[in-house]
Amino acid sequence: MNIGLDVMGGDFAPDVTIQGAIMALGKLSSGDRIFLFGPEDITHEKLRERGGNISDFTIIHCPEIIGMGDRPIKAFTQKPESSISMGFRYLKARRIDSFASAGNSGATMVGAMYSVSNIKGVIRPSTLTNLPKENGGMNVMLDIGTNPDIKPDIMYQFAILGSIYAKHVLGIKRPRVGLLNIGEEEEKGNLLCQSAFRLMKDSEDFNFYGNVEGRDLFKDKADVIVCDGFTGNIVLKQIEAMYRLLIKRKLVDEFIDKFNYENYGGSPILGVNGSVVIGHGISSAKAIHNMILLSRDIHEANLTKKIKRIMNKYIQSK
Repeated sequence: MNIGLDVMGGDFAPDVTIQGAIMALGKLSSGDRIFLFGPEDITHEKLRERGGNISDFTIIHCPEIIGMGDRPIKAFTQKPESSISMGFRYLKARRIDSFASAGNSGATMVGAMYSVSNIKGVIRPSTLTNLPKENGGMNVMLDIGTNPDIKPDIMYQFAILGSIYAKHVLGIKRPRVGLLNIGEEEEKGNLLCQSAFRLMKDSEDFNFYGNVEGRDLFKDKADVIVCDGFTGNIVLKQIEAMYRLLIKRKLVDEFIDKFNYENYGGSPILGVNGSVVIGHGISSAKAIHNMILLSRDIHEANLTKKIKRIMNKYIQSK
């Protein structure tokens, strides 16, 4: 497979993106190839500095750069020769099988929605994060910031998307879906959560557990935790802050280390016609390395095709 990487994406690019790409080479099969999207001269220079072999990669010259502070829609449309724009052009043309960027997340989301577009039936694409369980398993939580203002039917679809990911990427046979709320009772929460609960409780599209509270995030009550992007982003940032605090105070063990974002690489965009991963802006070489491997895993799981098939059944049932 061909894996696309935005060389200029991230606060520490291109140094860490090139280093991460070199690190990932040893984990890929002989039939896999990394396409590096960025300025050709800079890409060549950084590969030489880090002992990389230029012939091991396919380099796509992208002279324009979308900065972290650029407005997403304006940047994507007005910088067609940028690494993000070119990456999605190649993905749409199927010249690459996946595309990953730790750059401007808004521009990456815009590129996903307006270039490869949403899967038919998906109202809003979503991003998710992994949450380690105390028993050694893994929860996934979505949305984590892509959709801060949503309606109950969108949360219902998040449950479908999260279940597909948990089953086909994490290997959980029958994922349990929990709705993040301020109490376990059906009538708890704001109007959004109450309405979403009523939609989800008798669903045949996924295995609904019920409401889960913030203290249940790392327990084994559910495998997929659904929330709006506003709530999800606050939860995610709080977890990141707590992890940094524990590291600073040297209160680390094997479980705490699982909260290190570098171990997961990034967040897939679920619900678009392609395998797309958004990385953290502060990504290190290790994070870039894992983002590339996550891109590979998502494509190899045929996630997009499986979401299409299940969404077609969902549409027909309505």
